[in-house]
Amino acid sequence: MKQFKTGLVVGKFSPLHLGHELLIQRAMDACDATFIISYSLPELPGCEAHKREQWLRARFPDAVVLVVDKDVPHNDDDALIHRRFCASLCMDALGTTVEAVFTSEGYGDGFALELGRCFTGRTGRPHAVQHVNVDQARRMVPVSGTMARSDPHAHRRFLPDVVYASFVERVCILGGESSGKTTLAAALAERLDTAWVPEYGRELWVAQDGVLNYEDMACIGRTQLQREAQARLQAKRFLFCDTSPLTTLFYSREMFGSADPALEAMADAPYEHFFLCAPDFDFIQDGTRRDVDFRQQQHSWYLDQLSRRKHPYVLLTGPLERRIADAIAQLG
Repeated sequence: MKQFKTGLVVGKFSPLHLGHELLIQRAMDACDATFIISYSLPELPGCEAHKREQWLRARFPDAVVLVVDKDVPHNDDDALIHRRFCASLCMDALGTTVEAVFTSEGYGDGFALELGRCFTGRTGRPHAVQHVNVDQARRMVPVSGTMARSDPHAHRRFLPDVVYASFVERVCILGGESSGKTTLAAALAERLDTAWVPEYGRELWVAQDGVLNYEDMACIGRTQLQREAQARLQAKRFLFCDTSPLTTLFYSREMFGSADPALEAMADAPYEHFFLCAPDFDFIQDGTRRDVDFRQQQHSWYLDQLSRRKHPYVLLTGPLERRIADAIAQLG
């Protein structure tokens, strides 16, 4: 038997950090059912509603999660407005009342009292809500949302991997065959002590003895993005990506004259940075590549596509060390 049948945790969770997780876990340990409500107006940078929902559902799959992003009170509105809003969400959106509210704040007693009043007024039956205070002094987990948000990289130890990954900036490195993009991706990752994602299309091409089918193209795009998502969990600040589904789209159109609509959509995958490697050094034939004219064709296609898709990019030229220095300077 747990202490309560139902419990409530409310917060911005911007971002979700280990202090929040301590609070939520205490609620789940004490309650048969735990309800988590999150909202923020304005939304705080890097902590938009869809991200908060992803974080909360990933970390607490057994809780009932409600992330609201429409018709919510402003963060600076009076506390009574927020308390009554939360009570209405419990009853109207979640279809429940709660026996306890868990906070790490001094306002918790007043919050619990107002929830009880609202529930009593709606049901016509006396309904007391107990406040459970958890680590208000922040001794167990010395972090706040403001602190973590100010520099998530400096406070990474307080962020679950799935949360920190949202702050890792993806760097897409594009270029024609024999333009140095793979070498550059690996070198930048080593220089900045982070992760990089090799080109899956080439890996599959080798595994299938140089034969790729039309159906392989969408699979290549999906797998590339899946590997990026996985590598982002281990990356530090930046994740370097050797090509993107945009490259696969080029090869699909070149080899088969068309592309799967799913691949077309994947080609618009967002990246925080785009680098395009210039074809300004000798073409090296490794037995898998076309020729120098094909490399130039690819380069021209990338220039056109980046412009059409309105992706700001940096053209990297010259020898490897110059490209590394220019890329790092651009990343800041």
